[in-house]
Amino acid sequence: MSDGAVGFLDDSQVFVDDVRAAAGDFLTRCGQLSVFTQRDPGKLTSSEDAIGVFRVGTQSWVLALADGVGGAAGGRAAALTTMAALGESLEAAGDEAARLRSAILDGIELANRRVLDLANGAATTVAVAEIGAGYVRSYHVGDSSVMLVGQRGRLKLLTVPHSPVGFAVESGLLEAREAIHHELLHIISNVIGSIDMRIEVGPELAMAERDTLLLASDGLFDNMLGDEIVERIRCGALPQVMAELRGTVARRMRGGVQGLPCKPDDCSMVLFRRHSPLTARAWQSHEPGTQDWVDSPHAAAG
Repeated sequence: MSDGAVGFLDDSQVFVDDVRAAAGDFLTRCGQLSVFTQRDPGKLTSSEDAIGVFRVGTQSWVLALADGVGGAAGGRAAALTTMAALGESLEAAGDEAARLRSAILDGIELANRRVLDLANGAATTVAVAEIGAGYVRSYHVGDSSVMLVGQRGRLKLLTVPHSPVGFAVESGLLEAREAIHHELLHIISNVIGSIDMRIEVGPELAMAERDTLLLASDGLFDNMLGDEIVERIRCGALPQVMAELRGTVARRMRGGVQGLPCKPDDCSMVLFRRHSPLTARAWQSHEPGTQDWVDSPHAAAG
């Protein structure tokens, strides 16, 4: 959406950058959601990123973000294949919240088989957040990340990228400010589309009302330091937070400031917060089936 409108989202949706950026700000049954995906501003081929927002029953949502690798056409196919596989597996789970974890794992494994079957050398990362009644759980393959931040800036979760640089930072061998400029930053050690693919599953974490959940591709994390991201997302209205992230990334990708990271790339981000009393009332007053509150979820972000 380009005019600041907030729509109501009550069903599953996949977001891709077909022509220009795809973006939207929404209320869902369990919280506020802001999505953004845009291709590398310096390339003419399609974006290789995809975002999936999946409703599961009445209490649960699954957020997913895939960043394709291996070339524009192949990477895009791998990312879209992953979203389709996850959607199928989650739909089969129905309203059974107890099956959610198994459905996500099954969906990622199905995606891996299908991407391998493409036989074109393509692959993709994936980051997934399972959002249930009062909790969130992360799943990831590759270097797309899941972050959970409290309102006061406490970092409650940050997944470790499956990459040599990511593991070096986690083990204390490399500082974050060194890592973001490292010559091997683009190397990934685990992807969907590999016979050795592995899924890292995080613990079930309590998610408070004012916590902010972020899923993002390396288009964000290669252009902003973790501390900068935490400070930006910890508070403020989600549409404004997303606008600030987008603006910072766009400036960094243009470069020109010594010492600041600059890595032009496709960039995708998802922000989520649980309902506050105000947004909960807004949702409760919404009557499903009306269309006066929603623009196209693929409207240009400008």
